Amino acid sequence: SQTGSAPVQVDVAILGGGSAGYAAARTAAAAGLRTVVIEGGEEVGGLCILRGCMPTKALLQAADVLHQARRAATWGLKVSGAGYEYAEVLRRKDRLIQEFADYRRQQLEDGRFTFIRAGARFIDPHTLDLGGQGRVRSRYFIVATGSSLSKPPIAGIEGPGAGCLNSDLALHAERIPESVIVLGGGAVAVEFAQFYRRFGARVTLVQRSPRILREFDADASGVVEGAFRDEGMTVHTGTRLLAAGGMEGGGRFVEFEQEGGTHRVEAEAIFNGLGRSPNTFGLGLEAAGVDTAHGRIVTDLSMRTSAPHIFAAGDVAGPYEVVHIAIQQGEVAAHNILHPDAQRAMDYRLKTLVVFTDPQVAQVGLSEQEAGERGIPVIAASHPFRDHGKSMIMEALDGFVKLLADPRTGEILGGACVGPMGGELIHEIIVAMARRMTVAELAAVPHYHPTLAEIWTYPAEELASRVPLMIG
Repeated sequence: SQTGSAPVQVDVAILGGGSAGYAAARTAAAAGLRTVVIEGGEEVGGLCILRGCMPTKALLQAADVLHQARRAATWGLKVSGAGYEYAEVLRRKDRLIQEFADYRRQQLEDGRFTFIRAGARFIDPHTLDLGGQGRVRSRYFIVATGSSLSKPPIAGIEGPGAGCLNSDLALHAERIPESVIVLGGGAVAVEFAQFYRRFGARVTLVQRSPRILREFDADASGVVEGAFRDEGMTVHTGTRLLAAGGMEGGGRFVEFEQEGGTHRVEAEAIFNGLGRSPNTFGLGLEAAGVDTAHGRIVTDLSMRTSAPHIFAAGDVAGPYEVVHIAIQQGEVAAHNILHPDAQRAMDYRLKTLVVFTDPQVAQVGLSEQEAGERGIPVIAASHPFRDHGKSMIMEALDGFVKLLADPRTGEILGGACVGPMGGELIHEIIVAMARRMTVAELAAVPHYHPTLAEIWTYPAEELASRVPLMIG
């Protein structure tokens, strides 16, 4: 449609072609709805493929292999001169991401729905203006525009000139800085902090909260913080950022307050890992009657916004910035458009978080912290990897697994794994919770020996012994 011509008429217009938008589009189109996906970004593929999950994990994998090669003597092996060619590390990452992005582009352009590259803005509750590419009128909308890097909390972190990195820029930087100050303690910050350290940089991590990885219980985040210190990283928590900027002759500095004192750290570069913000600016949400709160689009569990015909999914809606949840939200939104008399609701009982540090940190369902905040009674038991056969063989001794259960019925309410392959091992508990298994039922499942997975049987058996035997 060109400017001045009649608007394109569709059943569902989806803003954003990332994981949530594509999931919504394929669901709607498969049911026969006239569907359009409008992507306003410079690239096609979404955050996960282009700048999130996939490229960062490609880099982390390289860092892990390098780390294991350098500690080969642990197993009586001789690997002399383990080093790297960083240009090759980047080339492998870029090749993988190109394949993933090309595949997503093919999915978006395969004809099941209309795909338009344009910025979109609501001009009334049922009409989008596409700038110079006309207008789209639709019965329903799904906003899935994702998120972008949050603005730094203080000036000087990301100013002009070299030395200021973030998760977007770091993916393409041609070299590893000799030293870096990492700001933040969430998943992005800690993953990049360890990545830089393992590629030889001197790393100082500065976190505003009292501990890193505050989404997890303190015992879990404490293991990762301890591992970071063991690898030679400096970690400051409970800070208040005061100032940042460049220095004469090069380099950057950060000043912060901690325990009443003022501190200054200097490095070649600053990495801003202080989070992301929903992409709502310029969408004209007010013209559509869509409410926001703290930057996010407000939805109910059906993913419906304050405008009944407009839904939202993914990072722009939250509450979790996780790909598989974004996909579920997109599918739920499309389903509820298709089936107004058989609505579905999001169920976050199985919400899962994974951080790909070493040791990995993974969690499903309730944490002890969340159970306490919500007043949900739980019993908990854990078992350390340091006392587990397979992890001892692997020399992967940091961390533990933990199970939370209903003290009356024994139903598993949550699980955490801090240790080797934590992101894989947590899926056993996801499956168990999906089937609402009890700790006794999990303990009775045969586990092959020696494997990492059999470690779950120890806390399961302990909790099973503490749950009253229910007869009849």
